[in-house]
Amino acid sequence: MRRLVYMSICLFSFIHSVTSQSVQERLDKAFQQFIADPQMRHAIAGISVVNSESGQILLEYNGNTGLAPASCQKLVTSATALELLGINYRYKTEIGYDGEIKDGKLTGNIHIKGFGDPTLGSWRYTGTSDTSIIKQWQKKIRDLRIKKIDGQIMVHADQWETASVPGGWPWDDMGNYYGAGAYGLNWRENQYDLILKSGPNPGDKVMIAKMIPVLHNMIFTNELVAGKKGSGDNAYIYSAPYNDRAFIRGTIPPAQSAFTISGSMTDPAMQLGYTLAAALADGAGKQPGVRAQSNQKSFQSIHVQYSPVLDSINYWFMRKSVNLYGEALVKTFAFEKNGKGATEDGLEIMKDFWKTRGIDPAALRMIDGSGLSPQNRVTTNSLVKVLQYARSRSWFAQYMAAFPEYNKMKLKSGTIGGSKGFAGYHTSKEGITYTIAFIVNNYNGSANEIVRKMFLVLDELK
Repeated sequence: MRRLVYMSICLFSFIHSVTSQSVQERLDKAFQQFIADPQMRHAIAGISVVNSESGQILLEYNGNTGLAPASCQKLVTSATALELLGINYRYKTEIGYDGEIKDGKLTGNIHIKGFGDPTLGSWRYTGTSDTSIIKQWQKKIRDLRIKKIDGQIMVHADQWETASVPGGWPWDDMGNYYGAGAYGLNWRENQYDLILKSGPNPGDKVMIAKMIPVLHNMIFTNELVAGKKGSGDNAYIYSAPYNDRAFIRGTIPPAQSAFTISGSMTDPAMQLGYTLAAALADGAGKQPGVRAQSNQKSFQSIHVQYSPVLDSINYWFMRKSVNLYGEALVKTFAFEKNGKGATEDGLEIMKDFWKTRGIDPAALRMIDGSGLSPQNRVTTNSLVKVLQYARSRSWFAQYMAAFPEYNKMKLKSGTIGGSKGFAGYHTSKEGITYTIAFIVNNYNGSANEIVRKMFLVLDELK
């Protein structure tokens, strides 16, 4: 009987070994075919695949070569945030006043003090929309029996540095919604929408039919024209933080009556101030002015607005790849440690954290927290180490739940010009879990085709 049991164990081990070896060989063969593909003629690829449970390396190629990871870099920022801040971390925004309230009149100012909440005015959560927030604040102020304000709306964004956009972000990105900077006081995810109307023929002018919300003190130069039928969205907004000018260039399809593109607010704190000022207009329609407050002038607090918990913020950060959230998180690391939200300090905190977990800082050459900068260079080996570390933490279930699904795998994708990546986890039909990072830079031709071919490699893990 013992001999039979022993033989069964040996047979199981042999079959498992052969199966594992077969996966490894198939994976290597598929990858060799991939790098020999004409699309990869002038490209570089890095891949690291390990057995999640044992840590056994199944495939590694250029695993220690720094590559532009695009949004795959978000998985590093996400894991750092869950570890350093905790899943229940909340941002806050304070509302208050100074001066005297008498006979329904405030002789003084209303204050809005930001601490970097990237969800303030966001449409993604219950109770955080711009209209909901303004109504709450309006009620808090009216509850003090204030009907008229002889003063201004003072917006405080100085808990964070004024450099809202990290170095290295392209001019092509900054004016568009996905290039929104992170400020000490954010509003509506620092996004606005333009509703466009195009003529029936290619080359016809495109009109701005509507702006949501209406931006204060912003001048648009509209150079858009209608493109060819079926040409899609090729419209770009060019602007920069604290600028009052924006240029809209490119094309949208012809014969559009309500085509939407989205841009990034250049001064969200002031935009928020004007929005609240309009809601607090007196009976004669007069509303207070708005001014940025750069010092620490004291005021009487009347309300603290808290954000959703980090678990929820991280879900949208990873699932919808919200670049603003990544930049806000990096600044938050620095604010919580040093009392000032600054990107460079936050990145150093991240690198120091992972250095103590065995990742060389040179393997995480991060310029930002979102991966939008083409100057970022991260190795696939370091991404796998972060993913493997996450598996051992109490917050792993929340981390894993935030990953999107691609190719029936839990993967964070990354896309910038000439770069494509996927990193995350997959459990095979045999129940074996794999940890994966796969990045390609400078490929030729169609992005859809390179993705299809990357998935042919990863399919060997199924």
